[in-house]
Amino acid sequence: MTDTVQSAAEVQVPVASRSERTRSFDVADFPQVTGREEEWRFTPVRRLAPLLEDAGTGAELRFTEELPAGVSVETIDLDTARAQGIMEPEDRPAAIAAARSGGIRHYAVEAGAEVPEAVVVHADGAGTDPVHGHILLTVGDNARATIVVEHEGTAQYSELVSIVVGAGAQLTFVSLQLWEDGSAHLGQHDAIVGKDAQYKHIAISLGGDIVRLNSNVRYDGPGGEAQLLGLYFADAGQHLEHRTYIDHNTPQAVSDVMYKGALQGTDARSVWIGDVLIRPEAIGINTYELNRNLVLTEGARADSVPNLEIETGDIEGAGHASSTGRFDEEHLFYLMSRGIDEVEARRLVVRGFFHEVIGQIRVPAIEEVLSARIEDELSRSMM
Repeated sequence: MTDTVQSAAEVQVPVASRSERTRSFDVADFPQVTGREEEWRFTPVRRLAPLLEDAGTGAELRFTEELPAGVSVETIDLDTARAQGIMEPEDRPAAIAAARSGGIRHYAVEAGAEVPEAVVVHADGAGTDPVHGHILLTVGDNARATIVVEHEGTAQYSELVSIVVGAGAQLTFVSLQLWEDGSAHLGQHDAIVGKDAQYKHIAISLGGDIVRLNSNVRYDGPGGEAQLLGLYFADAGQHLEHRTYIDHNTPQAVSDVMYKGALQGTDARSVWIGDVLIRPEAIGINTYELNRNLVLTEGARADSVPNLEIETGDIEGAGHASSTGRFDEEHLFYLMSRGIDEVEARRLVVRGFFHEVIGQIRVPAIEEVLSARIEDELSRSMM
């Protein structure tokens, strides 16, 4: 793939500090979304109108899971969830999702628990009415767990996922968007990372007509580590949008963001926005964000916008990189010179391109599903 940097957009729009955005559980604090706002200008807002209205429908997803020892689930109210120290929503659909969820699905990992197998939650949709949901994940001090939420079926879904990772804990959270055609998914994932805790967030978006995920991190003590990984494959007419925000608000924290995407077909669209705020108190932090896009056919478009906002110079490091391009012709020539035909060579490049993210999941059953889905995408490719 060429290493040509893709600009954010044709016209630069003045942007206020991320710290100035409204955060509230009160829907009235957020105006109607028009699509002219900086944070919505890449999004097909008109196609999401039902999810932007403050109205309940009574529709639900069907959740199924098998919970190992040390993990529990219960339904709680917002006041109980807020007592856990969760962040407030930063956009209108997330506030609506919290208000209209009908109760918060709370998955809790006991302090000190080491859960060897992944907790896999299946969320299945079977309708077209808007669905609102709020999930809370809490991981007690010094606990270790992997939690996977797999979205399938057909739905118009808006969610708020609140995550609290206790001191010294380790959590890998995987969100899989494997929706059928006709689905839309708006999500805000907010994580509080405790002192010396390790948090890995993996977002995989392959299905649905529109997916827009905001993945946000804030720290609750020094020494926290956050790794945000993403993978997406957009087909003709799909809009897959991922936004990350790291709020470095404590000293000696680390963040690493890597998102990779491939696009094929007319009007295939991907958007990645990566924001990092380094506050004055964030002394000695280290942060890096990377987005790479592989465009497989004509008619596809990738927008990539990394942003660093630095309010102190006393840091270990801060950087970002972004690239969008087609195949590296030298790489293809190398494979073809060893007897591999061009179509298979291109597929090998795509498989290798995604492997770096898939290999981070470390849940064999999920990795197999993703590999099969990517093979299906490649079988329909016009490469």
